[in-house]
Amino acid sequence: MKKVSKRVIPGFGLSMGVTLSILSVIVLIPLASLVVFTAQMDFDEIIRTITRDRVLASFEVSFLTAFIASAINAVMGVILAWVLVRYDFPLKRLLDGMIELPFALPTAVAGIALTSLTSDQGLIGSFFAKYGIKIAYTRIGITVALVFVGIPFVVRAVQPVLEKLDPTYEEAAGVMGASRIKIFWKVIFPEIKPALFTGFGLAFGRCLGEYGSVVFIAGNQPFETEITPLIIMSELQEYDYASATAIALVMLVASFAVLFVVNMIQARSTRILKGG
Repeated sequence: MKKVSKRVIPGFGLSMGVTLSILSVIVLIPLASLVVFTAQMDFDEIIRTITRDRVLASFEVSFLTAFIASAINAVMGVILAWVLVRYDFPLKRLLDGMIELPFALPTAVAGIALTSLTSDQGLIGSFFAKYGIKIAYTRIGITVALVFVGIPFVVRAVQPVLEKLDPTYEEAAGVMGASRIKIFWKVIFPEIKPALFTGFGLAFGRCLGEYGSVVFIAGNQPFETEITPLIIMSELQEYDYASATAIALVMLVASFAVLFVVNMIQARSTRILKGG
């Protein structure tokens, strides 16, 4: 007698149809609208729009600060994930929950709070001001804000991998005389590398398009601290939708390229681990 498998959810056809419908409404159609609006301009107009000096300067600010913040998050995220997984201490659950605070906190609130803290009269900014270091209204301030919004992506990507990592491999390496640094690079890092790249890519994508928490602390000085999302908002306020979407399309392509490269590295690392 043929055994009939019972599925909790409907068949493949219906499930795939619902999936594609949701994906189209939420992701594909909004992204396609960028191409449609940009198509209202000819190629030369697009090039002139995205290569204006002010736009190029904003690209530099956004990409540079997003990369630096994501690199910092990659390091700090691994440390935070390691502490949360490998150590027991009072208020551990509270700290674990606070990691996701940037997800829940309105970005405008985060921007105002960070600006107050890092201004020359703020609690943190006043300390550095004594040594001639200005944080708020500089690229340093932008990086600080982006570190704040991007850190959860790395922690939450690396943390589950560390939880599943068997510590006996580390103990065996230590018994054979390997140093702590060698144990990390030869035993631990290869295991967390795919997740780390994933977290880095997600953090970079979020940082690249972040607006609310950055616009307050940046100071928005043209050619100095003006970010690309602010340029896009300025174009929209002037009802120049074609120029806004042309600039946004560059950001979209850049984000997609970064995530694609990160996924390729992740897939390659996974294949190497399975092959080993």
